[in-house]
Amino acid sequence: MESKDFILGNIKKNIKKSYEMPDIEGFKGIKYPDKLKQFIEISKGVGGNAVVLQNGENLNDVIKKLYPEAKNIASNLPQITIANLSPDKISDPNELNGVDLGIVAGELGVAENGCVWIPQNVKYKAIYFVSEYLVIVLDKNKIVNNMHEAYAKIKFSEKYGFGVFISGPSKTADIEQSLVMGAHGAKGVTVVLF
Repeated sequence: MESKDFILGNIKKNIKKSYEMPDIEGFKGIKYPDKLKQFIEISKGVGGNAVVLQNGENLNDVIKKLYPEAKNIASNLPQITIANLSPDKISDPNELNGVDLGIVAGELGVAENGCVWIPQNVKYKAIYFVSEYLVIVLDKNKIVNNMHEAYAKIKFSEKYGFGVFISGPSKTADIEQSLVMGAHGAKGVTVVLF
């Protein structure tokens, strides 16, 4: 007998009372009266930022204003003219090391937790994780209430077959109970909603 079977067997023997699984048929999850407002609040609450592009504002100008110190900017988005590196035109993902700002497209935002679904739409997904700072460009009309709605809508890239939910900057407090930003990814994340 494997140790896993032994442990599970002991747990089953010692359960005094069992409960039926709840009926989740038709469960819709939490709904928000203003999904955009909720998304912005939660994005800021998890340490990130979310800004709405106003009529007449230029996306490149807004990003430059948000990250004026960024020199090495990587993006494959055609509307991003401030990028000096395309993650699709390099031969090795290590060439993304040292990127100050990565600018990527999000497909779906979730009001409940401020996360954005990003299907891999670049040659090297390392851009999502090695950029010092990350800007996610997202259509404000593509925000859903909760993860139940999100999972019903997400699609993987047919070309790459990878996707990731990102919510705010990477952070951990495991090391001596001290909060470290950028531990496993970007130090800061801004969602620019258009």
